[in-house]
Amino acid sequence: MRGPVRTVAAIAVAAAVAASGCGYALVGKGTVVDPTIKRIGVPLFRDASGKPGLDRRVTQKVIEELLKRGRFDVVQESTGVDALVEGEIIAYTPKLVGVGEQTGGQSQANRYEVTLTARIRYSKTGAKEPIWANDAFSIRDEYDVGNNPSAFFDKEEQAIERLATSFARSLVAAMLEAF
Repeated sequence: MRGPVRTVAAIAVAAAVAASGCGYALVGKGTVVDPTIKRIGVPLFRDASGKPGLDRRVTQKVIEELLKRGRFDVVQESTGVDALVEGEIIAYTPKLVGVGEQTGGQSQANRYEVTLTARIRYSKTGAKEPIWANDAFSIRDEYDVGNNPSAFFDKEEQAIERLATSFARSLVAAMLEAF
Protein backbone atom coordinates (compact mmCIF):
# COMPACT_ATOMS: atom_id res chain seq x y z
CA MET A 1 0.00 0.00 0.00
CA ARG A 2 2.92 2.32 0.52
CA GLY A 3 3.66 2.45 -3.22
CA PRO A 4 0.19 3.70 -4.27
CA VAL A 5 0.07 6.21 -1.36
CA ARG A 6 3.44 7.62 -2.36
CA THR A 7 2.34 7.79 -5.99
CA VAL A 8 -0.86 9.65 -5.07
CA ALA A 9 1.11 12.01 -2.80
CA ALA A 10 3.67 12.66 -5.54
CA ILE A 11 0.89 13.39 -8.07
CA ALA A 12 -0.80 15.76 -5.60
CA VAL A 13 2.46 17.64 -4.96
CA ALA A 14 3.19 17.83 -8.70
CA ALA A 15 -0.32 19.14 -9.37
CA ALA A 16 0.03 21.79 -6.65
CA VAL A 17 3.38 22.92 -8.05
CA ALA A 18 2.00 23.03 -11.59
CA ALA A 19 -1.09 24.98 -10.50
CA SER A 20 0.98 27.55 -8.66
CA GLY A 21 2.95 28.30 -11.83
CA CYS A 22 0.03 28.33 -14.24
CA GLY A 23 0.05 32.09 -14.73
CA TYR A 24 -3.15 33.01 -12.92
CA ALA A 25 -2.93 36.20 -10.92
CA LEU A 26 -5.20 38.90 -9.56
CA VAL A 27 -6.08 41.41 -12.25
CA GLY A 28 -4.35 44.76 -11.81
CA LYS A 29 -1.77 43.50 -9.34
CA GLY A 30 1.11 43.15 -11.79
CA THR A 31 3.23 46.15 -12.61
CA VAL A 32 5.51 47.00 -15.46
CA VAL A 33 7.47 49.60 -13.54
CA ASP A 34 11.20 49.52 -14.05
CA PRO A 35 12.67 49.59 -10.52
CA THR A 36 15.33 52.08 -11.66
CA ILE A 37 12.62 54.69 -12.34
CA LYS A 38 12.48 56.89 -9.27
CA ARG A 39 11.81 60.33 -10.77
CA ILE A 40 9.23 60.92 -13.50
CA GLY A 41 8.93 64.12 -15.49
CA VAL A 42 5.54 65.26 -16.74
CA PRO A 43 6.05 68.46 -18.71
CA LEU A 44 3.00 70.53 -19.67
CA PHE A 45 1.00 68.61 -22.28
CA ARG A 46 0.91 70.28 -25.68
CA ASP A 47 -2.60 71.32 -26.67
CA ALA A 48 -3.88 71.15 -30.23
CA SER A 49 -7.53 71.22 -29.08
CA GLY A 50 -7.77 74.97 -28.58
CA LYS A 51 -9.65 74.57 -25.27
CA PRO A 52 -8.13 77.19 -22.93
CA GLY A 53 -6.55 75.79 -19.77
CA LEU A 54 -7.19 72.15 -20.65
CA ASP A 55 -3.46 71.40 -21.00
CA ARG A 56 -2.70 72.66 -17.48
CA ARG A 57 -5.63 70.85 -15.89
CA VAL A 58 -4.88 67.49 -17.53
CA THR A 59 -1.13 67.73 -16.81
CA GLN A 60 -1.80 68.53 -13.15
CA LYS A 61 -4.23 65.60 -12.78
CA VAL A 62 -1.67 63.20 -14.31
CA ILE A 63 0.98 64.44 -11.87
CA GLU A 64 -1.44 64.05 -8.93
CA GLU A 65 -2.36 60.52 -10.00
CA LEU A 66 1.29 59.48 -10.31
CA LEU A 67 1.99 60.95 -6.86
CA LYS A 68 -0.88 58.91 -5.40
CA ARG A 69 1.04 55.79 -6.38
CA GLY A 70 3.70 56.81 -3.86
CA ARG A 71 6.55 55.15 -5.74
CA PHE A 72 7.92 58.15 -7.58
CA ASP A 73 9.10 61.67 -7.28
CA VAL A 74 7.06 63.45 -9.96
CA VAL A 75 8.06 66.82 -11.39
CA GLN A 76 6.80 69.05 -14.19
CA GLU A 77 10.18 69.02 -15.92
CA SER A 78 11.82 67.05 -18.69
CA THR A 79 15.40 67.18 -17.38
CA GLY A 80 16.99 65.31 -14.50
CA VAL A 81 14.40 62.51 -14.60
CA ASP A 82 14.53 58.74 -15.08
CA ALA A 83 11.37 58.61 -17.20
CA LEU A 84 9.16 61.05 -19.05
CA VAL A 85 5.42 61.21 -19.72
CA GLU A 86 4.86 63.38 -22.78
CA GLY A 87 1.37 64.21 -23.96
CA GLU A 88 -0.39 66.14 -26.64
CA ILE A 89 -4.11 66.80 -26.39
CA ILE A 90 -5.24 66.28 -29.95
CA ALA A 91 -8.98 66.76 -29.49
CA TYR A 92 -11.57 68.06 -27.07
CA THR A 93 -14.93 67.34 -28.62
CA PRO A 94 -18.27 68.41 -27.13
CA LYS A 95 -21.26 66.72 -28.75
CA LEU A 96 -24.97 67.29 -28.24
CA VAL A 97 -26.61 64.03 -27.13
CA GLY A 98 -29.92 65.18 -25.66
CA VAL A 99 -32.64 67.67 -26.45
CA GLY A 100 -35.51 68.61 -24.16
CA GLU A 101 -38.57 70.70 -24.62
CA GLN A 102 -38.83 74.23 -23.25
CA THR A 103 -42.06 75.99 -22.37
CA GLY A 104 -43.70 77.15 -25.54
CA GLY A 105 -42.88 73.92 -27.39
CA GLN A 106 -39.35 74.88 -28.46
CA SER A 107 -36.50 72.37 -28.34
CA GLN A 108 -33.53 73.07 -26.08
CA ALA A 109 -30.15 71.29 -25.95
CA ASN A 110 -29.86 69.80 -22.47
CA ARG A 111 -27.28 66.97 -22.49
CA TYR A 112 -23.74 66.95 -23.86
CA GLU A 113 -20.98 64.39 -24.20
CA VAL A 114 -17.37 65.55 -24.12
CA THR A 115 -14.46 63.47 -25.37
CA LEU A 116 -10.80 64.08 -24.64
CA THR A 117 -8.23 62.42 -26.90
CA ALA A 118 -4.49 62.63 -26.47
CA ARG A 119 -1.27 61.21 -27.84
CA ILE A 120 0.81 59.87 -24.94
CA ARG A 121 4.36 58.57 -24.76
CA TYR A 122 5.86 57.16 -21.53
CA SER A 123 9.55 56.43 -21.94
CA LYS A 124 12.69 55.88 -19.98
CA THR A 125 15.18 58.72 -20.44
CA GLY A 126 17.58 57.92 -23.26
CA ALA A 127 15.61 54.91 -24.57
CA LYS A 128 14.61 54.80 -28.23
CA GLU A 129 11.43 52.78 -27.68
CA PRO A 130 8.75 53.92 -25.25
CA ILE A 131 7.73 51.82 -22.26
CA TRP A 132 4.13 52.56 -23.22
CA ALA A 133 2.54 54.71 -25.92
CA ASN A 134 -0.90 55.41 -27.31
CA ASP A 135 -1.64 57.77 -30.20
CA ALA A 136 -5.35 58.04 -29.42
CA PHE A 137 -5.89 57.64 -25.68
CA SER A 138 -9.46 58.75 -25.13
CA ILE A 139 -12.01 59.26 -22.35
CA ARG A 140 -15.63 60.52 -22.35
CA ASP A 141 -18.01 62.16 -19.92
CA GLU A 142 -21.57 63.47 -20.14
CA TYR A 143 -23.32 66.31 -18.41
CA ASP A 144 -26.80 67.75 -18.21
CA VAL A 145 -27.46 71.43 -18.71
CA GLY A 146 -31.13 71.10 -17.85
CA ASN A 147 -33.50 73.80 -18.97
CA ASN A 148 -31.14 76.62 -18.04
CA PRO A 149 -28.88 77.48 -21.00
CA SER A 150 -26.88 79.90 -18.84
CA ALA A 151 -25.70 76.89 -16.77
CA PHE A 152 -23.88 75.47 -19.82
CA PHE A 153 -20.43 76.84 -18.97
CA ASP A 154 -20.60 75.92 -15.27
CA LYS A 155 -21.68 72.38 -16.12
CA GLU A 156 -19.03 72.13 -18.82
CA GLU A 157 -16.31 73.19 -16.36
CA GLN A 158 -17.48 70.53 -13.88
CA ALA A 159 -17.46 67.94 -16.68
CA ILE A 160 -13.92 68.98 -17.70
CA GLU A 161 -12.75 68.51 -14.11
CA ARG A 162 -14.28 64.99 -13.99
CA LEU A 163 -12.92 64.25 -17.45
CA ALA A 164 -9.37 65.30 -16.52
CA THR A 165 -9.50 63.22 -13.31
CA SER A 166 -10.83 60.14 -15.14
CA PHE A 167 -8.33 60.65 -17.94
CA ALA A 168 -5.40 60.77 -15.50
CA ARG A 169 -6.60 57.77 -13.49
CA SER A 170 -7.08 55.64 -16.63
CA LEU A 171 -3.84 56.81 -18.19
CA VAL A 172 -1.68 56.06 -15.15
CA ALA A 173 -3.33 52.66 -14.74
CA ALA A 174 -2.68 51.83 -18.39
CA MET A 175 0.94 52.98 -18.15
CA LEU A 176 1.86 51.27 -14.92
CA GLU A 177 -0.36 48.23 -14.40
CA ALA A 178 -0.14 44.96 -16.27
CA PHE A 179 -3.56 43.76 -17.37
